[in-house]
Amino acid sequence: MAEVVRMPKMSDTMTEGVIAKWHKKVGDKISSGDVIAEVETDKATMDFESYQDGILLYIGPKEGEAVPVDAVIAVLGEQGEDYKALLEDSKKEDTGSDKKEESETFSDSKESDSDDISDSDSDVTADDLGVTVITMPLLSDTMTEGVIAEWNFKVGDEIKSDDAIADVETDKATMEVTAYADGTLLYIGLEKGEAAKVNDIIAIVGPKGTDITPLLNKKNKPSSEAKAAEVKDAPKEDNSSVKAESSEERVDSDDSRVKASPLAKKLAKEKGIKLSDVKGSAEGGRIVKKDIEDYKPAEKAASASPAVGATSEKTISIPQYIGEERYTEKPVTQMRKTIAKRLSESLFTAPHFYLTMKIDMDSAMSARAKINEIAPVKVSFNDLVVKAVAVALKQHPNVNSSWLGDKIRYNEHVNIGVAIAVDEGLLVPVVRFADGKSLSHISAEVKDFAQRAKAKKLQPSDWEGSTFTISNLGMFGIDEFTAIINSPDACILAVGGIQQVPVVKNGTIVPGNIMKVTLSCDHRVVDGATGAAFLQTLKNLLEEPVRLLV
Repeated sequence: MAEVVRMPKMSDTMTEGVIAKWHKKVGDKISSGDVIAEVETDKATMDFESYQDGILLYIGPKEGEAVPVDAVIAVLGEQGEDYKALLEDSKKEDTGSDKKEESETFSDSKESDSDDISDSDSDVTADDLGVTVITMPLLSDTMTEGVIAEWNFKVGDEIKSDDAIADVETDKATMEVTAYADGTLLYIGLEKGEAAKVNDIIAIVGPKGTDITPLLNKKNKPSSEAKAAEVKDAPKEDNSSVKAESSEERVDSDDSRVKASPLAKKLAKEKGIKLSDVKGSAEGGRIVKKDIEDYKPAEKAASASPAVGATSEKTISIPQYIGEERYTEKPVTQMRKTIAKRLSESLFTAPHFYLTMKIDMDSAMSARAKINEIAPVKVSFNDLVVKAVAVALKQHPNVNSSWLGDKIRYNEHVNIGVAIAVDEGLLVPVVRFADGKSLSHISAEVKDFAQRAKAKKLQPSDWEGSTFTISNLGMFGIDEFTAIINSPDACILAVGGIQQVPVVKNGTIVPGNIMKVTLSCDHRVVDGATGAAFLQTLKNLLEEPVRLLV
């Protein structure tokens, strides 16, 4: 049976998404978990996975088009199934729900009350009057209602679209409500401390002098009358007690009348600062975070200190430190997506095991110094490792192999992938036929790869076709590490730095230069003994570099 696919809500602030790319076309078979499209939200471009199986029968928006959350973007079903009726019904549902929400925002029942409301009044909308209705926003995913903690403006004040007209207390935090419209504040729907459900009207902004009575007449009058009756029938003594309580609160704290942002109130409370002592720098004298941070106590606080110090008990003063949580989010680049996908597939598909060996690099260091006296290009330790690995692979073809699912390929040629770090991630250009090249040739080729990688000039042919990979972090001071196999290779060698440590030679402890290498092996292809034999050959070649010339 055909099913509609709707635009998902991929972030807490997302209202619509742009189809960045379709990965499937009409007629393609879709399985649950398949990425069918890339969707650009207000925060990032994300993969949209299908949660249904079937044939892609219909695609609505084209690439680059924006679609509201929950709107139909595709239809999945059986091959040849008629989906047009389902599509029409879904569109009608969407339209109907929009109209229902619009009507529920401003009106309730059409049945008349005791009041005499004309038909023309009941049809009036905010657009007809040229005003903007501000409703209680959804400020958290679990919020059902909000309490007005503070009104920052009063009826008659001029409002700008970016003004925070009120502070609303939700189930998680106190947050600001922005006007999103320029004009005069014509109406405030509830007092400070009162609660309103999400999407209920809390204020109206529009041209000065606009008569909004027809709009207000559309509010639910029975509930307001019931509320009035409750107040009328309430005992007088209860009212007096409430009044007494409120007057006590005003006496206890002058801060309730001070205009301040929620963050400023929080900081002032933590620092023990009275808001009434702080001068606000924002519009209308409103106190913001900066005013609290810059506030310096008056001299009267110092004069009061002797009275505090008169007590015999000593108190520990803990300094207040106010931090700010910040982060930056960036869309995942195509390179990083590819790296993540391939390494995840390798790690979770190939059964890895690791072999670590120490190599005495004294002779290699001496040989490198002599080579660089006459070499046309400077030879690095990494170049020595590349050459030694290439020679060792010729002696151990099982390590120089690839897993192909139903068969194993034993490569007779030696192509060494050399991992190179760039700003966006990791590239692995390939030194082809490394066993037949000289150290100078390998050195020049690797240096050229590194320059072109950083300049983003490497071509796909440069990083395809490796039979073995080397990842060297020794230059960053790393002693040893493990690497994930570069599929479909059977192994990767992780090379650490050369460390000067005490070693035992001929029964005597002497300084030595040790390098640790770790071989990651795909156990489907390489066994422990095979990997160990390869490492033993590599160790012999690097500890006696003259073997590389034979």
